[in-house]
Amino acid sequence: MENTSQTILVVDDTSSNIDILVELLDGYDVLVALDGETAIELAIEEDIDLILLDIVMPELDGYQTCLKLKEIESSKDVPIIFITGKNDEDSIEKAYDFGGIDYVTKPFKPKELLARVKAQLKIRCLIEHLEHLSSFDVMTGIFNRRKFFEQAQEGFDKKPNKSCAMMLDIDKFKDINDSYGHPFGDRVIQKVAEIMSTNVPDGAILGRLGGEEFAIVSYNLSWEDNCSLVETIRKLIAKATVKHESGKKIQFTVSAGLAMYKPALNSLDALLKQADDALYQAKEAGRNQSIFT
Repeated sequence: MENTSQTILVVDDTSSNIDILVELLDGYDVLVALDGETAIELAIEEDIDLILLDIVMPELDGYQTCLKLKEIESSKDVPIIFITGKNDEDSIEKAYDFGGIDYVTKPFKPKELLARVKAQLKIRCLIEHLEHLSSFDVMTGIFNRRKFFEQAQEGFDKKPNKSCAMMLDIDKFKDINDSYGHPFGDRVIQKVAEIMSTNVPDGAILGRLGGEEFAIVSYNLSWEDNCSLVETIRKLIAKATVKHESGKKIQFTVSAGLAMYKPALNSLDALLKQADDALYQAKEAGRNQSIFT
């Protein structure tokens, strides 16, 4: 069977049960744990897609293990299928109440178990795909407007007095679309996003707010470093070209505005508004420049 590269954690205190499941799950990357504590450690250390969890185990049983796994950031959304000899209604209800997504009784039927595993993995993939679509701009691959504001607000709440907002806008973008067509305009947007993504430091939040407008919020840079970052991006974009289908290499520019936190700018919205005002000053002053406030 072809390896799916999906990782399944099998948790059972009986080695013979683990051997059966490992053989059955041929084609998956299988991790094993003989107790709940080891399962929790693996969930923290490894990237796991699905957990098969026995209920009856010494010290930490399956229910308590499940609860703890749901409290861990890296495993809270991982689907858990309980596998157990308990088949009374109370045990089944408890399994779902404690966070299980499915329940298989022993002795299990191999084809049924595999079908349930495949179904849950498929659902997880679909959820992850939908989460990606809801968070990232399809054209550029960077944060979309909603996710940008969500992440930027989270950072601002942690380090308000270290926050700096930068707004950038492609100059005369309507003229680019009118002269060379919208598909070419899309490639210009992609090129700008690529340059920005390459140069934005770790910890800063980059997003496309809509159309030809982009924003960055940083939390760990000095005023001088923020100014240098904006100017570096602006100059790199001014040097870049995108090849038109006619063979002509087209250049373009951006204007930028930057605002650093000060007591009067005590919210993310206020900080971004100040940066946006500076951006429009840059536009009015002739474009292809940055205004710092």
